[in-house]
Amino acid sequence: MTNQKVAIITGGSSGIGRATAVALAKEGVNIAIAARRTKEGEETVQLVKEAGSNGVFVKTDVQTKMTSEHS
Repeated sequence: MTNQKVAIITGGSSGIGRATAVALAKEGVNIAIAARRTKEGEETVQLVKEAGSNGVFVKTDVQTKMTSEHS
């Protein structure tokens, strides 16, 4: 078992969410970005990787119940 930390950041494609993702990545936290805008979300993942951590992007809109649930 590992003690690896993971953060799920909604709205992580820009602004405070993106800055938080990069800051946590610099501390070794793996990042999951949940946001509506694919291009910007993928750019944030690239920044996370450049900061030395792992990241994934999941296109979602947390304001819409249907898109934020996995089936």
